Amino acid sequence: MEHSYYRDTRIEVDLDAIKHNITQFRQVLSTDTNILVAVKADAYGHGAVTVSQAALSAGATHLGVAFVDEGIQLREAQIGAPILVFGYVPPYAIEAALLADLTLTVYDLEHMKQIADVAEKIEKKAKIHLKVDTGMGRLGIPPKEVISFIHQIQKRESVELEGIYTHFATADDQHSDYFDLQLTQFEGILQQLKQLGIEIPLRHAANSSATLRLKQKCCNLVRIGISLYGFQDVSNPQVQLKRALSLKSSITQVKCLPGGSGVSYGKTYTTSHDEWIATIPIGYADGISRQLSNKGIALVNGTRVPVIGRVCMDQLMLRVNDAMPVSIGDEVVLIGKQENQEITADEIADQLDTIHYEVVTRLGSRIPRLYFEHGEQISTRNILHSHGKAER
Repeated sequence: MEHSYYRDTRIEVDLDAIKHNITQFRQVLSTDTNILVAVKADAYGHGAVTVSQAALSAGATHLGVAFVDEGIQLREAQIGAPILVFGYVPPYAIEAALLADLTLTVYDLEHMKQIADVAEKIEKKAKIHLKVDTGMGRLGIPPKEVISFIHQIQKRESVELEGIYTHFATADDQHSDYFDLQLTQFEGILQQLKQLGIEIPLRHAANSSATLRLKQKCCNLVRIGISLYGFQDVSNPQVQLKRALSLKSSITQVKCLPGGSGVSYGKTYTTSHDEWIATIPIGYADGISRQLSNKGIALVNGTRVPVIGRVCMDQLMLRVNDAMPVSIGDEVVLIGKQENQEITADEIADQLDTIHYEVVTRLGSRIPRLYFEHGEQISTRNILHSHGKAER
């Protein structure tokens, strides 16, 4: 088999799962509700270009990114869907963003004027979404300033107010009064705009968790982020998601160390008796946290085996006594399923006292991404070799 990558560590992404997850949301949303999928941070480590293509083919209508560079990457891949930049766009990046037909978020009057000035200069109308801070305390204008801000936007012919949105701080807490308070504030703003005859085409507030709650009726666009990839922070019996990502490697050496042998830097692990030790080519430079030293888990031959010693930059060691016989080249699963066992990003997050978002987004770009449909590999992305098959 011809390879476009030259290491045994790889991320496998199931595009059927991506499409399934979009379909699950589509069947519970009204037909006039648009779906924006968040593909920032390289689609949460899954690969932005290929994931975007799969999601759009399954019924997503818009894409969301954090920065201009991420949006331009998608445009260079010939993706023509609307792309909203959630974050701040520096003045020097505005022209590039508008030329790439990116939709920009505004929440500061001077910044809006900068966008309008650039748009006027290049004779291109800028599409913008106004972000309202109803309680996240991050980007956004206070609710009391919305009307006056919109009046300022209306004075500029070079900008088009295409959308208005907010972001929930506690959407994954189904018993949060704060969520209801934010929602009530945003609904109040929309009602006020309606009374003033101000029509804004796109109105959105719901992230994955809020969409799963199906509690907001005021909007016509939802933002699906972590759930696109199969993570479900809020239970909803109508929506059954599938995990899209697996992280795999292979054994590069296996040997029996006698009792009293040290393993890895600092000798933080010492064998208590004859122990079979397997080395695999993945480490903290690939996003495997050094905090998993002496407490991480992997799957070998369908058996859960412990990470022993400190995780190195490019390698780590496993105690595989319970998985024997083990040979060089045997598959190791760090996230995903093997036989009847599974290790999830949630489990790893619990070990690290963090969230699954961080586990998958920290996976390094030097790990090749392999994409599958109907069980067959269809493409590979490997940034280290330009001659490799690119994302389709």
